[in-house]
Amino acid sequence: METVQFGSEAHSGRPARDLKQAMMRGFMGRCPHCGEGKLFQGYAKTVDDCAVCGEHIGHHRADDLPAYLVIFIVGHIVVGAFMGVEAAVELSTWTHLAIWAPITVLGSIALLQPVKGAVVGLQWALYMHGFGGAEDEIETHPEA
Repeated sequence: METVQFGSEAHSGRPARDLKQAMMRGFMGRCPHCGEGKLFQGYAKTVDDCAVCGEHIGHHRADDLPAYLVIFIVGHIVVGAFMGVEAAVELSTWTHLAIWAPITVLGSIALLQPVKGAVVGLQWALYMHGFGGAEDEIETHPEA
């Protein structure tokens, strides 16, 4: 009996891509395919093609997912730290604002590019949004 692994590429005949490696390469700002070329040409703008291996990257569809993930991560860290500090010492509201607002902004700015790179790596590893060679098609509703 054959073991079925959901999300694998055994059913399509395409070679499986290492998800963890692709996401880590993207997180580090490198091409998810070769790990050598740069993934970003600007702060949040990806390159169209990898300069080393030629992998076409410009068609990715990261959209708003990286921003949502950054909000989730930074929000949990900042709220947890705020609650811990508030329980340990008594600070004024303005002091808390002076501490946590810059940490929130800087943390969000620091994480946005790596998280976006990891999302592009995820899409590449799972053959999503054109990384499998097929163009995205608009799904239509079946006629009733």
